Amino acid sequence: MSTIKRKLKREKTKEAKKELTKKLGLFNKLSNECLTCSEKFDKTNKEMVMTWSVVVHKTEETVRLYCPICWNRAKKLVEEIKNGKTSSKTDV
Repeated sequence: MSTIKRKLKREKTKEAKKELTKKLGLFNKLSNECLTCSEKFDKTNKEMVMTWSVVVHKTEETVRLYCPICWNRAKKLVEEIKNGKTSSKTDV
């Protein structure tokens, strides 16, 4: 009975290592600036690392980086669209 438990535990550990390897591979694709406004991102700055937002698309294997200002603007826009209150400048 204990051999089955060990085997399951090893398989679970192996899967976790594979997932971690995939995620670390995507970390290398992280850019050095905000996708929207091109503000520089310093990976060694703890405050930037904690406040900036990262969006990962696993299927496309893309990593997008957004500064807090652009991220808040995007969230506000999405909320306005959900509520049907779009204030588009292109409307005539």
